[in-house]
Amino acid sequence: MKHPHISKRYWNSQTTAMGASGDLLELYPNLINFSLGDPDLTTDSRIIEAAFKDALDGYTHYTNFYGMVELREALVDYYKEEYDYKLAIDEIMITTSGCHAMWLVLEAILDDGDEVIIPSPHFTPYPSQVKLARGIPVFLDLLEDEDYQIDGDRLEALITNRTKAIILNSPCNPTGASLTRKTMEEIAKIVEKHDLVVIADDIYTKFSFTEPFIPFTTLEGMRERTITIGSFSKDYAMTGWRIGYILSHPQMINVIKDINENNVFTAPSISQRAALHGLRLRDEIQPPMIEEYKNRVFCAYGRLKELKNVSILPPKGTFYLFPNIKATGLSSQEVADRLLKEAQVLVIPGHAFGEIGEGYIRLAVTVGEDIINEAFDRIAKMDIFK
Repeated sequence: MKHPHISKRYWNSQTTAMGASGDLLELYPNLINFSLGDPDLTTDSRIIEAAFKDALDGYTHYTNFYGMVELREALVDYYKEEYDYKLAIDEIMITTSGCHAMWLVLEAILDDGDEVIIPSPHFTPYPSQVKLARGIPVFLDLLEDEDYQIDGDRLEALITNRTKAIILNSPCNPTGASLTRKTMEEIAKIVEKHDLVVIADDIYTKFSFTEPFIPFTTLEGMRERTITIGSFSKDYAMTGWRIGYILSHPQMINVIKDINENNVFTAPSISQRAALHGLRLRDEIQPPMIEEYKNRVFCAYGRLKELKNVSILPPKGTFYLFPNIKATGLSSQEVADRLLKEAQVLVIPGHAFGEIGEGYIRLAVTVGEDIINEAFDRIAKMDIFK
């Protein structure tokens, strides 16, 4: 929007399909919402009650600038117990969400004009986040017939003298794909060869269905080259608490802390306490939650396979599905529009996740199986899927 009071950088800004989806919720009273990755499960009551008690006990002030010491110590224990990976407390910074963490990381590492390789289809905000930090996004196409694995030759062909980093998101939003160890090791060799930084956006660590999750930073030689972003939003059903963290070497963490002092100062104290309780209760809280979402994803996957003009790979991780709808002969936007108008089912068109996403739609399977089946009962009546 052109306006003399608005920075020229934003005159051509456009609301994404994901961002615009919220405006549609009130227009369709019987809407079934597969648009946003916000689980319908409320944060476990034990976390809420413990954090509430902490607030009453006075945890309502600024915390340590790097994040509450107790929480960072708990993350040290977590990575040792889960991955046999030894962290130090000065390698951890608590942030106000994973998205905030991504901005802080990019702001810390990029000089003007540095390039960041983004495997695509990609999480919608990545390109704008790179641009906000004065970088240039470069897209690496991921192909369905390659199981959305990163091809080493195509990756190397994109690397220039200005390439600074590559963003890895596995399991992936929107495709649900997970990188194999073989793929990750090939990426690690390329990263070392070209002196790159890996930004590992490890948001769906507990939603890896087909093989155990492997933090990229644990691969040989990758500790010093990997900046890990973690979040409590999905793994703990805590999206509204807006709490995440960054793992990196102490010099990087110190710079990120200094940047954050000019941004939000410290992450919310109550959210940090909630995250601490979530870590302590994870063995009780997470297994039934993960199983519930796995069942939902495979329920929706089974219903998608029944539809004409739709194809889809078996789910590997996350609670997203990325079906191929090219056989309908319609664009992603046209299919999404018809799903909304004819079935009152809201999805995100695939092109919202990069040009390579055209011909697909994304479903965030964040509702119960009864609602999933109701949605697909409606969809099955549409001419394009019969």
